[in-house]
Amino acid sequence: MLSSMQRIESNLQSTLKDQTNMSHMQDSSHEWAGEGKEDDIEQQLLYGLNLNSPSTQDADSHATLSHDEDQANHLISDLQGSDLQGALGLFAEASQDMATAAVELGLGRHFACVDFCNQAAEKAVQAISLLRFGRRTTYNHDLRELGTQVGAPDTILDDLERLTPFHPETFYADTPPEVADEVINAEQANSYIKSARTILRWARSIVLGA
Repeated sequence: MLSSMQRIESNLQSTLKDQTNMSHMQDSSHEWAGEGKEDDIEQQLLYGLNLNSPSTQDADSHATLSHDEDQANHLISDLQGSDLQGALGLFAEASQDMATAAVELGLGRHFACVDFCNQAAEKAVQAISLLRFGRRTTYNHDLRELGTQVGAPDTILDDLERLTPFHPETFYADTPPEVADEVINAEQANSYIKSARTILRWARSIVLGA
């Protein structure tokens, strides 16, 4: 009878021991799970709630590089849009026309004089167009309108307007070529030379100063 009681106690102790071990294992698994959650929370605090996470930093870095590349492309585009050599060459032609105008005045060919003044003014303004836009500006022989398109000041626009009527196509529409020199006297021709020279001085400061 005693041995039966001992066996029962032994079984009870064994059962209790097993339950205790299982309880410890469950507690340990909860601790490990808790540690994992704490690690996750720590990562979120460091990165998830902070905009300076590695992935965000990479995105910011790419965005900065992209912005810098855009600025560089715009700068290259602006430089490519200017034709400095073309502007210098065309301004040189304008200067030659200006010298020819003075020669024509000395020879008494007054219309030829103001015609070269007209050409010199146009080339000077177109030189600025080449410098600023990389191309000549289209226009319909209205020098004032041409000057407006390249941003000429009002005083220059007034001089351009004075020279506009002396484009041959416009002038000969109302004046026969054989009487052209009689319509313009030497004093008038000289005043047109002054207007053309004013325009060239303005253009020179821009083209040669580039």
